[in-house]
Amino acid sequence: MSPIRSAMVLAAGIGTRMRPLTDTRPKPMVEVGGRALIDHVLNRLAEADIDTAVVNLHHHADLMERHLRQRRGPPDIVFSDERDALLETGGGIRRALPLLGPAPFISINADTIWIEGIRPNLPTLIDGFDPERMDGLLLLAPTSASIGYDGRGDFVMDGQGALTFRGERSVAPFVYAGAAVLRPELFDDSPEGPFSLTYLFRRAAEEGRLFGLRLEGVWMHVGTPEAIAEAEEAILHSVD
Repeated sequence: MSPIRSAMVLAAGIGTRMRPLTDTRPKPMVEVGGRALIDHVLNRLAEADIDTAVVNLHHHADLMERHLRQRRGPPDIVFSDERDALLETGGGIRRALPLLGPAPFISINADTIWIEGIRPNLPTLIDGFDPERMDGLLLLAPTSASIGYDGRGDFVMDGQGALTFRGERSVAPFVYAGAAVLRPELFDDSPEGPFSLTYLFRRAAEEGRLFGLRLEGVWMHVGTPEAIAEAEEAILHSVD
């Protein structure tokens, strides 16, 4: 049995670029392919035998809470309340650490979505995590083959999977796909209040403890209302 039994689902963002859809709901409740984005994510976690999913709440928190109380899996869905202040990705996880427990855990964005390849990605990510060498193992998508993504990438990865951040004026072959396995110790000496996970990723990369795993299948960046149709078309073609 895997020692990784819990996950942090980052669901508190405001979803500014997804307006007007997010005027009336949180972004993770926007539907793609007839299912809310967060349900795609929670289904993946249930399939990976995750017992506890900690979901942080801020934007339209009451709607999100009601929606998730109707779910059956993962077995234990716990809420980390951020109604008082939006803490960003790093601050949100730091607040939720007591709910996640002392073991490594999955961190996953509530709006990330992909079409699986031959092997399911989350179990492969869990199996690939080595806490002796790694503070974080990130799921990475190739920038050239991702749907709806037009950025310059995030990371360069060497033959052993070690990650280096893209230089300021360069282009990198991999983009963070919004899922990772993290050690709680990554958050030692982290700031109080709001901060981005990127801050901790940079620190881990400098220490040679940030690694990547290439996603099998197709990652979809659903950042705007217009991107939904492109993602739905890709999903439709994947089941033909």
